[in-house]
Amino acid sequence: MRADLRASVGRMTKITTAWGSAKLVEEVTLPQRAGQKRFASVVQLLEDEKGDWLVRFAYTTDGTARRGPVTLRGADLERLRDRLGDHPSLAAALGFVGN
Repeated sequence: MRADLRASVGRMTKITTAWGSAKLVEEVTLPQRAGQKRFASVVQLLEDEKGDWLVRFAYTTDGTARRGPVTLRGADLERLRDRLGDHPSLAAALGFVGN
């Protein structure tokens, strides 16, 4: 496991994926609205039982992650880039380090 992740291990949340159990390492939440509908898209860095990273994109309603397509507008992508500054491991997994 990377040294920058070790500090997060004690507060990780377990998540079930198609590849088995994983722990939540970092998460960025982007509140969104389409007309009267309110929801949020989340980008999560997960670590599986072998120490491999997984990146999950999901949308949430009432705090519950849902399956389905996730659509981010240009403005949402800008907010994602801005928020990744506080989530260096997730930024690295997405290839945004140094950008």
